[in-house]
Amino acid sequence: MKRGLLLIDRGSREREASEELEKICKQIKKKGDYVFTDYCFLEVEPPFIEDGIKKSLNQKIDALTIVPYFLYPGKKVKLAVSDVMKFQKDTKVKFVVTKPMSMHKTLIELVENRISSALQENKITNSKKDVDVLIIGHGSKDPNAQISLNYVVNGLKENYRNVTRCFLEIEKPDIFDGIKDCEKNKPEVLVIVFYFLHEGAHVKTDINNDLEPALEKANLKKICITKHLGTDEKMIDLIVERSKEVENAN
Repeated sequence: MKRGLLLIDRGSREREASEELEKICKQIKKKGDYVFTDYCFLEVEPPFIEDGIKKSLNQKIDALTIVPYFLYPGKKVKLAVSDVMKFQKDTKVKFVVTKPMSMHKTLIELVENRISSALQENKITNSKKDVDVLIIGHGSKDPNAQISLNYVVNGLKENYRNVTRCFLEIEKPDIFDGIKDCEKNKPEVLVIVFYFLHEGAHVKTDINNDLEPALEKANLKKICITKHLGTDEKMIDLIVERSKEVENAN
């Protein structure tokens, strides 16, 4: 069976987001048994879902694995799945849709990688038990999004002194409150995790607009900030694993 894979991302005008998705698709093709891998966007910028499906169906495939490339379950994922399945009735190519990139142990391992890399880059040799972690997520009105982020927070707690989370927008605590709460714990080292898929506007600008003034007001000893989740090998593994889950079930 000839199978293709299509990532559906939320969408970003930042060139870096598209570049990362291109790299991810190339790595998935190497790791998975796919004749074709590509990406499209739910909104903001083309290629949109209709473009992605049309291109996929021109590849002479028998089946198409569709990956909602989102860190949180919720409205955007449901919308992406709904939009893509409208095209199933017009083709004999079998569509299968994976779960989003949430509630999976590989995400915990990926965040661990980011934390370890940030500590090494800053030449910090403290034991993990002396390190505090603050994860900054996007924020959502969907309660399942908070459950998803809490899953990662709870998965890290046994390895670090304190692990908390805050949100860029929509939810509380916001970044200012998140930094204040960390300060109360008087950490020797604070690692701040950017829990975002891409180096889009949120990572490049929006987070820092709040984080920098919050840190200036805080009395914290050692601070290091991780890279966003990006093209980490663990993310590739997670996409492939999510894909195999639905492919093997159909």
